[in-house]
Amino acid sequence: MNPVTGTALIYDAEMTNYKLLWVDPACKIEVPERLTVSYEALVKAGLADRCVSVPVREATEAEILLVHSEEYLEAVKKTPYMTLEDLQEFTLQYGDVYFHPNIYHCAKLASGATLQLVDSVMTGKVRNGMALVRPPGHHSMRSAASGFCVFNNVSIAAKYAQQKYGVKRVLIVDWDVHHGQGVQYCFEDDPGVLYFSWHRFEHQKFWPNLRESDFDIVGTANGAGFTINVPLNKVGMENSDYLSVFLHLLLPVAYEFCPELVLVCAGFDTAIGDPEGEMRATPDVFAHLTHLLMNLADGKVCAVLEGGYNLKSLPQSVCETVQTLLGDPLPRPVNLEGPCKSALESLHCVRAAHRKYWSCLNHAGDLPSGELSTKRSKSAEDGDQAEINEEEKKTDDIVWPDPPKRVTPNVQTALVVPDGTVCPEGCQWFCPSEDPDPNLMKQLRENSALDTDDTDVLTTLSSLIALMDQMEKNEIRSGLALVHDVSIVMNWVVQHAATSSCKRMLVVFLGDDMVKSCITQNGNAMLVQISNKNFDAETKNYIPVCLKKGCRDTSGLMQAVLTLLLPLGYEYDPSLVLLIRTSDCGVLESAWQQLTGLLQGLAQGHTLVVMQESEHPSVAPTVASLLGTPAPALGPLSAALSEDVETVEKLRHTLCHDWKLLQTTETQCGGDG
Repeated sequence: MNPVTGTALIYDAEMTNYKLLWVDPACKIEVPERLTVSYEALVKAGLADRCVSVPVREATEAEILLVHSEEYLEAVKKTPYMTLEDLQEFTLQYGDVYFHPNIYHCAKLASGATLQLVDSVMTGKVRNGMALVRPPGHHSMRSAASGFCVFNNVSIAAKYAQQKYGVKRVLIVDWDVHHGQGVQYCFEDDPGVLYFSWHRFEHQKFWPNLRESDFDIVGTANGAGFTINVPLNKVGMENSDYLSVFLHLLLPVAYEFCPELVLVCAGFDTAIGDPEGEMRATPDVFAHLTHLLMNLADGKVCAVLEGGYNLKSLPQSVCETVQTLLGDPLPRPVNLEGPCKSALESLHCVRAAHRKYWSCLNHAGDLPSGELSTKRSKSAEDGDQAEINEEEKKTDDIVWPDPPKRVTPNVQTALVVPDGTVCPEGCQWFCPSEDPDPNLMKQLRENSALDTDDTDVLTTLSSLIALMDQMEKNEIRSGLALVHDVSIVMNWVVQHAATSSCKRMLVVFLGDDMVKSCITQNGNAMLVQISNKNFDAETKNYIPVCLKKGCRDTSGLMQAVLTLLLPLGYEYDPSLVLLIRTSDCGVLESAWQQLTGLLQGLAQGHTLVVMQESEHPSVAPTVASLLGTPAPALGPLSAALSEDVETVEKLRHTLCHDWKLLQTTETQCGGDG
């Protein structure tokens, strides 16, 4: 069966047909232009034409009542017939919201558009998609409008998916800068919905100023552990802060949870320049956040617009999100200098609060000593405020470069494989434009490490070098090679990279062969080897990860990948990823595809996969991952072996002095464990 493809885009200009009709400083930033500039940017970039356009419909009353009370719905239904004075008086019942004669219609469209997106994804018409909607939804509660929100679009969608499609596990990722209290209240006792939110909190000083937004609020009854709040207690958070939370908290828990559907409360007031968020995430980071979710739930990812009030960073961030959903190569990550002290404090607290609920976090340390979050002393709060440079809090004069243009190479995936190997759909044979360079062939023959004069082997090596050169020029995105001896090939390829234009290569090696000798200390290559053997102690550029069962235990492997390999990879920022596995490494095909897919976020997708000739049955699934097909779900992951957890944690603690994205505590790597 052909994999589901396509990205839905749901938008209707009708949702711009309401606005604030009176003076209200708290609500003046919620303007129709938020929607129009986002859609126009998608059109200008050519992204809208590449998406599958899905018509908008109104949500039915029965669908709205999945989340909201009948009394509240009946009250909102009267707003189209109210006078201006009546609307103002009606609005006073609620907080930081406004009503308009057309807002009930638009709110039904916003919820209906979200349901159309869920229908399109769940029925296989598209793989994923985004709904540009207004009014937003994540603050609205069962019987109350709040924070520009009338009906809770994403909560309605989650209930709808549970009811109509029998979805047992829904992941809701809320990356808006405000806490989506309406979503939390809706699902706080439901173990079928994992709600994750990071939000500006500042020790309960930031709207919505709720005690329920703090890290130790984890859900109730059977839903305990399924509400994850990450309070951000300082403005100016950057890309490293957000990626750290994803890699060390959200993703490990999400893989353990194993959702069947991912809903994103896609608020872009976390982006740089936003007057509400006052944060400094550049728009391109949303490409990476989106990508990291796309191998969950068989790729069923539905992003729904929430906040975002800077009319420059908002459309840029929307474009980055949609372009990633479409499968384009990701931009190189920027500004990854490690998380700040305040972000690490929050991350530490959340991991500690949730360690009894999630096996992937049971190694996390105790809560830091002293008063925390809402309970912090006045002097501590004053100290925090003193750290905030007033210039950082100004957003009007912040300038940032446009996100880099994301160019898709003409060739997505090229193969260097023996004759007789079937070429999967979507890729092509690699045929060097010229015959092998005689000087290169001579150099290969004279290299004692190769220990061969077999012309076929040397020709394969020559082809791989030519393939790497074309990947460096962005003429080919990724490649796959079947070779006689992966260790020999790896040694030669790394040696070649050290003297070529390839500035930084990340080598990921699954297998038990001794391969450290190919890595020099000049920084041209970093080698992460995952096996069941103890090799020499690690260095900054050689990291051996010894797991008790090697790559055979998927839980241990994914723990190492998510919390060690990916943070290293993002901070190292390679221009090429070399992914190698030996035939006896024992990795399950689904875990291999997850690894291959996750690594596509690095090096603009320039990944060269090398496997043994005997592994031709793995060519098709590997190529599928290189082409962007979501990896099969791993199933809810069991706890990793304690020995493997200890290995990964020891490595992380040792290496985080050099690699800051490995940190999870504010005490310079000393804390957790």
